[in-house]
Amino acid sequence: MSLAALSLILVSAFMHAWWNLLVQRRQHKTVFIWWMFVSSGLLFTMLWPLLPGSLVWPSPQVWGLALAGSACFMFYHICNGMAYRYGADLSMAYPLAQTSMIYVPIWGVLFLGESLSWLGGVGIMAIICGAYVIQMESLRAEALLQPLRNLSHPAVQAALAAGFIYSVGSIADKVGVGLYNPTAFTYLLVLIMLVLMSLNLCRRAYRGMIREEWRQNRGLILLSGPVMLLSFLTFRWGLAMAPVSYAVPVRRVNLLCGVLIGVLFLKESCGRIRLAAAGLILLGVVLIRFG
Repeated sequence: MSLAALSLILVSAFMHAWWNLLVQRRQHKTVFIWWMFVSSGLLFTMLWPLLPGSLVWPSPQVWGLALAGSACFMFYHICNGMAYRYGADLSMAYPLAQTSMIYVPIWGVLFLGESLSWLGGVGIMAIICGAYVIQMESLRAEALLQPLRNLSHPAVQAALAAGFIYSVGSIADKVGVGLYNPTAFTYLLVLIMLVLMSLNLCRRAYRGMIREEWRQNRGLILLSGPVMLLSFLTFRWGLAMAPVSYAVPVRRVNLLCGVLIGVLFLKESCGRIRLAAAGLILLGVVLIRFG
């Protein structure tokens, strides 16, 4: 993986962790995520003349990929919001929601004809091990199966579902940025996801929440727009320059950011274990860089 691609994806990872922190601390998480897309979509539209690339009418194949990717990412955000709503800590639920890295290399090899070097494969395994250890409450032998016992918890199930759904969307993403300008493809994704999320909020359960969320958190909503937009753009610019089998696992350095935020700023428990697991993830990123 080139240094330019790695740098873009690492910036995306940092931004991704920060906007997840914004979501985790809100009361109406699904509504707040919708407002984030409104904010980022408006900002994207205003900045479009200054961004690289031109917007030409997409082919039917590009439209199909954008719709598939948008649907996957929308359900990823919904499942992620559910995990936080069921009470999971940021430093546990956030890593589980990033388990797409387990599936993406498989999809990349099977469907995109990508190949993995042995060093890159070891790096991916280090990241997977880190994602497993990060769920443990202690390093005692009886705690080794704790992550598996957690599978019955609704928050864990929602976070794992988010990771699988994201992996499918990543493949549509990779093919899309190969056929269409990455900046323009990101714009399509943001707009389509905003439409899909708006339809979801038409349900009776969300009546009154939209105005209330704006009234309570308008400053954070406006801040979230640049953070989310930068996360989206830098990842897809990097994805266009690197195999998806490496790009998605490398972006999981956001696990390290999420754990540090959860432990240092939110005072969540099991700090040493989660920091050690985050170190494994960081090691995996380094191995992928040189693999």
